[in-house]
Amino acid sequence: MSIQRVLFVGTENSARSQMAEGMLRAWAADRYEVASAGTAFTYLSPEAVTVMAEMGIDISGQHSKGVDEFLGQPWNWVITVCETARHTCPVFPGAAQTDHWSFEDPSKAVGTDGERLAVFRRVGNEIAGRVRQFVLVADRPYTQATTPVIDLPPR
Repeated sequence: MSIQRVLFVGTENSARSQMAEGMLRAWAADRYEVASAGTAFTYLSPEAVTVMAEMGIDISGQHSKGVDEFLGQPWNWVITVCETARHTCPVFPGAAQTDHWSFEDPSKAVGTDGERLAVFRRVGNEIAGRVRQFVLVADRPYTQATTPVIDLPPR
C-alpha cells in the first residue's frame, strides 16, 4: 500500500488543522504523510498543544504554515476544517480528493482559561472522531456488489 498525502487547511493554522495533522500523524503515519496550513497563518495555539498533550500527542514541534508553501504539490486529500478556509482556500489542482469538516474555532472562545481550554478539548474530541473515521475508511476500496443485476418487483 502506498503512502497517501493529506493536507489539512484552516484559516490561521493555529488549532484545528494543527490538531488534525498531529492526530493523523500519531495514529497512522505508516499510511499517511500529513501536513497542515492556513489561508492566513499565525502561530501554533498553546491551548491546542495542551489538549493534544492530554491526548498523548506532542505537536509542540509543529509550526503555523501558509497554503502557498504547499501549492503545486500532489495531494491525495485536501481537507478544509472551517468555513472560512472552505470558501477562501485556493484550488489545489494536484488534489485527487477534497473534503470539508466544519469545526468551531476554539481560538475564538471567551471566558476564563479553564473555560477556553474546555472548548479546545471539546473541539479536539470532535476532530479526533473525524480523523479516526478517516483512518478507517479513506484508503479502503469500494466494495463491489455480489449480485451484478438486481431484479426489482414489477410496479
